[in-house]
Formats: sequence, structure tokens, C-alpha cells
Amino acid sequence: MVRFWLKCTGILLVLFLGVLIGMQQANDGMKKMKGYEDPALNSAFTINQSEKGEMEADILGQKVTSHDIETKKEKLEEMKAYNFFSSLGKNLGEVVSGAFNALFNMI
Repeated sequence: MVRFWLKCTGILLVLFLGVLIGMQQANDGMKKMKGYEDPALNSAFTINQSEKGEMEADILGQKVTSHDIETKKEKLEEMKAYNFFSSLGKNLGEVVSGAFNALFNMI
């Protein structure tokens, strides 16, 4: 069963990367057909460094910065939204960590 999930995850990752590469190739092809550089045709994925030294990513025309991610995280913390899977993962991590600590202490 684990091998099945690993295969499925691997296939999905390869397909996702293939879509991104295909979009980039289509963009390059459109630029070649047009014959000149058009600023309206952006790359599918670009990474730039701002004046402040922060890394900025541009994914499909939308800018993503580390500051944006931090503000979203702060908003979620302010809302104090309960995420079942997050709490389940946290509890599972604590249980596994405790089990390994107990196992190492016994050894």
C-alpha cells in the first residue's frame, strides 16, 4: 500500500512539473512566433531579489513574497481557526516523539 502511494505521489509530481515546463515552453514559443519581446508575455515562474534583499517569486503572474506569507500566517493566528488535520498532525508528532524518547531511554 505504501508503494502504491509513493508511486501515485511521484506520478503527480512529475505531471505537475510537466505542466509547468509545458507552460514555459508555450510562452517561449509565443515569443518566437511574435518575433519580438512583449512585456505582456511573462514567464510562468520567475524569482527576483528586491532592493531590501528579500526574495520574490512570480508564479503565473501573481507575486509571492515572504512578507505576504507572514501576513497570511498572522491573519490565521488572529482568527484562531481550528484545523483538525493540523491538530491531528501535532498530536501524532508528539506521540511518535514520546514513543521514540521512551524507546531510547529504555536502551
